[in-house]
Order: sequence, then C-alpha cells, then structure tokens
Amino acid sequence: MANATVRWIGSKQFVGIDSTNHSVVLSTPGDGVGMKPSELLLVALAACTAVDVVEILEKKRQPLTSLEISASGEQDADPPWTFRKINLHYKLAGKGLTDKAVQQAIELSEEKYCSVSATVRGVAEISTSFEVLPEA
Repeated sequence: MANATVRWIGSKQFVGIDSTNHSVVLSTPGDGVGMKPSELLLVALAACTAVDVVEILEKKRQPLTSLEISASGEQDADPPWTFRKINLHYKLAGKGLTDKAVQQAIELSEEKYCSVSATVRGVAEISTSFEVLPEA
C-alpha cells in the first residue's frame, strides 16, 4: 500500500511527505512558495513515465544522455477544474538513440508500467509526442 501525508504549515502552504520521508512544498498560486497541487499531478505523471522510459531504454541498450518531459493540461473552466486533456512532450538525446526505441519505451510506460497514467487515463485523454535531439 502506498502512503503519503500532507501537513498544513500555515497560510495556504502545505508539505507533502511520501512513504520514504521525501517532501514537496505545495501552496496556492498567491502564496508562491510551493507547487500548485493540480500541477503536481502533471509533475507526477511526467516523473512516473520518465522513470519508466529511462529504465526501458537502458534495458534496450539505448544510450540516453538527457531527457526532459513537458506536461501540459487542459482543465474544465468550472470547479473542480478536472483535467480533460494532457500532453506529454519528450525531448531526448543519446548517441545512436533511435525513434523506434523511444516510441516503444513511451508506449510501454503509458500502457503497462506507469501507475499515474493508468489512474488518470480514465478521466483525461493523454497524448504524447517526442523528439530525439542531436548530441551536443
């Protein structure tokens, strides 16, 4: 079972703590000291798939030197501002990294391994795109 705790630390600021005692600061946009909880969902989705993609490419012996995932989401205009569409755009680099390997890694993450994607998928349409960047 996964566990997490959120503690109110004053004003509209909170600290989220996971089961391994790692933390993240959350707040409303006006307080400006932490992440917006709704955008933390986008971060969680991107981070979940990032872990998978890195591991899958390692197993495929595809050299990865950089990975950046931009997550954007469209929310309903009215409360509770549900995400309806989320796009993940992957930027990757690695000597000899192939489009085919990247596409397979993203698909495996989305369809089989990423728990956040599996949870969100029933409510929001998740789309992906990627670009393999030249080695610097």
